[in-house]
Amino acid sequence: MTASSSKPQNATPHRPEIDGLRSIAVLAVVFYHFGVTGFGGGFVGVDIFFVISGFLIGSILWRELQETGQISLSRFYLRRIRRLAPAYFVMTVVALGVGWIVLMPFEFRELGKGVIAATVYLSNVLFFRQAGYFDGSAEEKVLLHTWSLSVEEQFYLVFPALLLLLARWPKVLVPALWGIAAASLLSAIYLTTRHQPAAFYLFPFRAWELLAGVLLAMTSVGKQRRGPWVSWSGLVLVIGSVIAIRPEFGFPGWQAIFPVLGTVLLLMGGRDENVVNRALSSKGPVLIGLVSYSLYLWHWPVFVFATYAFGPIETLIEKTGWIALSIALAALSWRFVEQPVRLSAAITPRILVGATAVASCAALGVGALLYKTEGIPARFSDDVRVHIDASADFIQDWSRCITPQEGAWHGIETCAIGPEGPPELLIWGDSHLRAYQDGLARLALEKNVPALIVWRAGCPPFFGVSKTESAATSAQDEACRLANAQIETAIEGWHDLKSVVLIGRWAYYATGQGVGIDAHNHIQLHQDYDALVQQTVETLQKRDVAVFVVQQVPEFTRYDSRRVARDLSYGVLTPEQAADAAAEPRTEVEARQRQVTQHWTRLKDRGLVQPILTWPEMCDATTCYAIHDGTGQYFDNNHVTNAAAKRLRHVFAPAFDLGQKGDKP
Repeated sequence: MTASSSKPQNATPHRPEIDGLRSIAVLAVVFYHFGVTGFGGGFVGVDIFFVISGFLIGSILWRELQETGQISLSRFYLRRIRRLAPAYFVMTVVALGVGWIVLMPFEFRELGKGVIAATVYLSNVLFFRQAGYFDGSAEEKVLLHTWSLSVEEQFYLVFPALLLLLARWPKVLVPALWGIAAASLLSAIYLTTRHQPAAFYLFPFRAWELLAGVLLAMTSVGKQRRGPWVSWSGLVLVIGSVIAIRPEFGFPGWQAIFPVLGTVLLLMGGRDENVVNRALSSKGPVLIGLVSYSLYLWHWPVFVFATYAFGPIETLIEKTGWIALSIALAALSWRFVEQPVRLSAAITPRILVGATAVASCAALGVGALLYKTEGIPARFSDDVRVHIDASADFIQDWSRCITPQEGAWHGIETCAIGPEGPPELLIWGDSHLRAYQDGLARLALEKNVPALIVWRAGCPPFFGVSKTESAATSAQDEACRLANAQIETAIEGWHDLKSVVLIGRWAYYATGQGVGIDAHNHIQLHQDYDALVQQTVETLQKRDVAVFVVQQVPEFTRYDSRRVARDLSYGVLTPEQAADAAAEPRTEVEARQRQVTQHWTRLKDRGLVQPILTWPEMCDATTCYAIHDGTGQYFDNNHVTNAAAKRLRHVFAPAFDLGQKGDKP
């Protein structure tokens, strides 16, 4: 995020309305993260900060270049280090200290990775790469907010060098920057609909927002007085964006134009005497603006740890209290960290660089230690470790996955398992298939059968399906429909295909709701469930393909490996209560899955499908278990761990034997 910088010799005069604009940006982000009503688009505060940062940095460097014909990179980077580094390192130390006390090993390891990435200005790349279904949710990533810091720091590295390079050709300098900004914007719009995480996190697709501020600073419009309509128009666009923009319609993309344009207009009209600028320059907004960098740094760890320790922050009193704590920490950080370092003459450039180097090395060392030791699990007792190990047992090797750019599988990620060669077996499903990957990959090698895995989270493996899901965006829902239609077409031309294995969370699709701790998740199929199953199986049968269907593993109403591990370590649960949570009466499992069991049984009796049974491996006559022989079998309440997938792999043998024999029943 942008921080107000100390005033260098060639800096622009202090403009209090910019501090007021910062206050809008940071409060929008804070209120959005804490779920305050009316701030559904508050994440655009980051976009506002990007423009402000570009404007201020552009003003400083452009003025220096015009006045001296050169840019002092050492002075520029010293100012950035002095302003940004101290508060970041203090926040990081506190986050690591709290993490030691409350985080499970897997989560502590992830915090270590975040510390490394943020310290070397690559956290946006880290979180882009983690933007997958099984990665920890956003609320568990303590340093997630540092992605925007990394974007800005990458800008600080690239822009001065670019400016010096283009300054050799003064006539093309500004047009070249316009061209780069336009290319960045167009590529961001294009990529948002195709790979939204890349457009959101990565610098090339955010560069246009920073360059919008730079170009404003470099042109005369930033130095002229304008009518009040400019400020009013900017304010309407900014406030409207904070209220109205929604990520489910694709963000950043074209939606980011509105907060960026609004910020440009507010900066453009900032010198005018009007109501908007007087309001932005008033004491309250200016004070919030002054501490905005620290407030941005502190509010997210406060939110993450509060949610982690006490559950969802839902009431107005809770939200107010945690926001107040964030502001208090920001004020302390500004008063006792930011200001002393920024103003102290005793902190010479040599001391500043040396201290930053030592702090960076220490942060990298601690991060590496946490990563190498898997989050220091020795902090916890053996009875907790069972559940801790399960919470981390889902990382798999997907190195053989590809996304073809042409052909029948164009745009669909496919993952080969088993020996090299044309696949004879398709394993198609949702995230439950993803959970089985380790076991399936090992079995494919043991059986010497090449196979293909195709999976998509929350997407039932049915032809002709369309759905609306609470855990998915409208774009993801549509992607599910399109992908399944393409898979149907691909299968039609797959002449070597002998069998298909279908894996899914069938009860979820049939009933439309999750179970227990997962009950907040809802899905609505726009077609009848039984009809979709019938249509899919009959379509595959017409292709002379044997169809195997995997019995959905039992779901648990009270078990989640991470939650049980936390509560057990905190003393909220006794070992007996934890064991009880990891056991589910078989009668309840059967009742929840009765509809789908009956339907698949009817299809089996007609000879249309062959069942692959999992319950005999997970349950006895009365109870189903999330722990087997001292090893956790579930990552959450419905996805199995790698250990369970490997233990259960033999139940899939009939499908692989079919491919091995080259015949059909």
